[in-house]
Amino acid sequence: MQVILLERVAKLGQMGDVVSVKDGYARNFLLPQGKALRANAANVAAFEAQKAQLEARNLETRKEADALAEKLDGQQFVVIRSASETGSLYGSVSPRDAAEAATQAGFSVDRRQVALKRPIKELGLHSVIVSLHPEVEAEITLNVARSPEEAELQASGKSIQELAAEAEAEAEFEIAELFDDIGSAAAEDEELVGGPQAPDADADAARDEDAADPAEDETASAG
Repeated sequence: MQVILLERVAKLGQMGDVVSVKDGYARNFLLPQGKALRANAANVAAFEAQKAQLEARNLETRKEADALAEKLDGQQFVVIRSASETGSLYGSVSPRDAAEAATQAGFSVDRRQVALKRPIKELGLHSVIVSLHPEVEAEITLNVARSPEEAELQASGKSIQELAAEAEAEAEFEIAELFDDIGSAAAEDEELVGGPQAPDADADAARDEDAADPAEDETASAG
């Protein structure tokens, strides 16, 4: 199907261009979204008559989009999700989630403006393009984490793998310290138990000598 574009459409053309597209793409997207008209004589004539108005409206909306892009570009938004220890999400982060995160932070973003190359299914920092206008885009970052604390650590540059390694190292250190404490306590117990036994052994030897002395005295008397 041939259509005349009413605005710039990525990978298709600029406003006023007549292009050929698949029928399904035209019927399901371009025509209902008001991005194009069927390229027949009546519509081409209507476009030419309204071209100046369309260009003026496009310029105005672009200025608004530029102003928003200046504020939005580079922003980072936190999305809290449940995930496994390896960082795999129990589900995924959608364009709607990204739009809601930006809106909650005070930016007017519609889910249809969020372009995800693929569903986000892992913890971490993910770059996302927001199309504010056919000619204006902004790039934001979604900080997908299991908690605000984890999001803060990820924002500082640590990956989920590094965080997991640090947690494991900390756990191993705590276990090692526990065993050290147990060993020290056992050594102290042995000293307490073994310390008093040495004088007892000397006392036993002294008693043995005392037991032998009466026999020697009796021998001496008999002599």
